[in-house]
Amino acid sequence: MNLMDTIKKSLGFEIDENRSVNRGNASNPASSRARPRQNPNFGGNPTSPRPRYDDIEPIIPEQSFYEIVLIRPKTIDDINYIVDQVLEEKNPVILDLSFLENESPANFKLAGEKIKQMRARYGAQALLLSRTSEKNLIILSPKKVKLLNKS
Repeated sequence: MNLMDTIKKSLGFEIDENRSVNRGNASNPASSRARPRQNPNFGGNPTSPRPRYDDIEPIIPEQSFYEIVLIRPKTIDDINYIVDQVLEEKNPVILDLSFLENESPANFKLAGEKIKQMRARYGAQALLLSRTSEKNLIILSPKKVKLLNKS
């Protein structure tokens, strides 16, 4: 049995076993043709219409891929870049706020306010990934990207 016979058999076609042995004998072409096998469990009308795949509407994602940006903001411009990535570009962002927390408490507070505004106004999601003395990691995602906390 060659590869094509194996594929046809797996798709439900009956294969004549003599065909794979006697490849050169083409005296009876009707017997060497693959015939569809009838399913014995099928109780419906064999002439009933089957669903057409042309009628099915494909689901096309709004974005072909997402870039997940890892950033350690140090200035207000970095925070604004994060807001643009989440709201405009619809990309999730992982941010480390430890630098702002240690070096600039005012900018750290502003970053917290911006995150709250994004969650309240635009439905963005925020999830704390890790909080240690060295790292303060948060993931932010747009409304269409769901974050699940399974802890």
